[in-house]
Amino acid sequence: MNTLIKTENIFAKKVWFADMMLYVQLTDGREVGVHIDWFPKLRDASEKDRLDWRFIGNGQGIHWEKIDEDLLVSRLLS
Repeated sequence: MNTLIKTENIFAKKVWFADMMLYVQLTDGREVGVHIDWFPKLRDASEKDRLDWRFIGNGQGIHWEKIDEDLLVSRLLS
């Protein structure tokens, strides 16, 4: 049996890093954690540059200006 995950209304409300992991808290209460090795630009960035992010699309994505990286929150769930 397949389960369809509806992703169009998934928004982030908090982002943080710990132990080489990127964590994102979603507006529905879930927390997602992924190793930053998945994202070479984040892995290779300084801690200062990793912490310099902003939400885009009201939390549908996360943008790091200095390292030119954008992550779509729904892609963290697929």
